[in-house]
Amino acid sequence: MENYDALKLENQLCFPLYAASREVIKRYAPFLGELDLTYTQYIVMMVLWQEKEISVKELGGRLFLDSGTLTPVLKSLDEKGFVSRRRSAEDERVVLVAATKAGAELRERAASVPGRVSGCVRLEPRDAAKLYELLYKLLGAMDDGR
Repeated sequence: MENYDALKLENQLCFPLYAASREVIKRYAPFLGELDLTYTQYIVMMVLWQEKEISVKELGGRLFLDSGTLTPVLKSLDEKGFVSRRRSAEDERVVLVAATKAGAELRERAASVPGRVSGCVRLEPRDAAKLYELLYKLLGAMDDGR
């Protein structure tokens, strides 16, 4: 039986990461619903609020999302009028994305979301900071052989 200890759920780092991620994202749902955004659309918009314009490839890299996931998200945001997409003049293979005026205005409505969600996640600020640091350390240590 010792050969199978590695298969026990309680011995898996991936499980609490997966479960915690799902639970945190679930806490966002009611607040993002008010904005007509999914969690993935929200994180895309957060990057676009920081960047004037970004390539789809760079956006995917920042969010750890592949184009198969990102393309329908961008299409939906485009249909809602929150983003615009255009081909680069320098290289037509490159698609550039930017927040529209409506997308930029959405930022004001979204400004309260982080504070509202933090009230749902009961961690001491010190523990939250350590968890943040460890999660980014984990992301940085991942083999990029996706």
